[in-house]
Amino acid sequence: VTGGSSGIGKCIAIECYKQGAFITLIARDENKLLQTKKEIEKYSVNDKQVVLCISVDVSKDYEQVENVLKQAQEKLGPVDMLVNCAGTSVTGKFEDIEVNSFERLMAVNYLGSVYPSRAVIATMKERRMGRIVFVSSQAGQLGLFGYTAYSPTKFALRGLAEALQMEVKPYNIYITVAYPPDTDTPGFAEESKTKIHHDFPQLGKLLFSFLNCCFPSIQQGNFNSSVGSDGYMLSILTSGMSPVTSITEGLQQVVCMGIFRIIGLFYLGSFDSIVRRCMMQREKSESADKTE
Repeated sequence: VTGGSSGIGKCIAIECYKQGAFITLIARDENKLLQTKKEIEKYSVNDKQVVLCISVDVSKDYEQVENVLKQAQEKLGPVDMLVNCAGTSVTGKFEDIEVNSFERLMAVNYLGSVYPSRAVIATMKERRMGRIVFVSSQAGQLGLFGYTAYSPTKFALRGLAEALQMEVKPYNIYITVAYPPDTDTPGFAEESKTKIHHDFPQLGKLLFSFLNCCFPSIQQGNFNSSVGSDGYMLSILTSGMSPVTSITEGLQQVVCMGIFRIIGLFYLGSFDSIVRRCMMQREKSESADKTE
């Protein structure tokens, strides 16, 4: 689990550990990793389970990522499931965001998933089994005000996942893309410090445990894993040429697409109205300040 020292990554690691898995946690902060290791070990179901911690930046040096994952597989055996949770966010208006933030987010959110996946794929092909999970975001299904640096990095994960699924499916390897809404994590708390409040509605008003809702669909082998009614609607609206897990899923997309598109247009109209109203209020406020 990359980004496994906190947030969604830690919760997924705990859930897997409860089911008897051996866990490798990968993150940058060694102290947080060791704290998380102790927390996870409380949920062991047998004496043989192991939690291995690796401190590395998955977004910077591919050779380093490849080496540490090779070491992990030598200690615990080949990777059955890789969960790419490492990610970060910066919010703000396009012209206010520092250019290097665009580069940093693409490195962490996209390449930080490419590198670990690239490091384990050969072994998965040899064994003819494996699953790779990419944790995207509802902002990776729908572009939102203030997320010009973040959304493209999460959209990119879907493109990677669709292309990779086509390559590896003959080897009995499967891909899942998870689309969590706003989730109560340390990363979300950090993001909220820079968030442009009141400029756009949040798709995920409730801060709830993403894991309890999404993990079952990962276990069942779904390509798309979403949460709640908003997430279900967005998954259908953005299904496009995405692979389907079952005939039932495909039929749901065909039947619901039209009505969900109508509902989606109301959402978009609401977003545009809020942005326009906030812009007018800001202009009036700036004009009043000038006259004073």
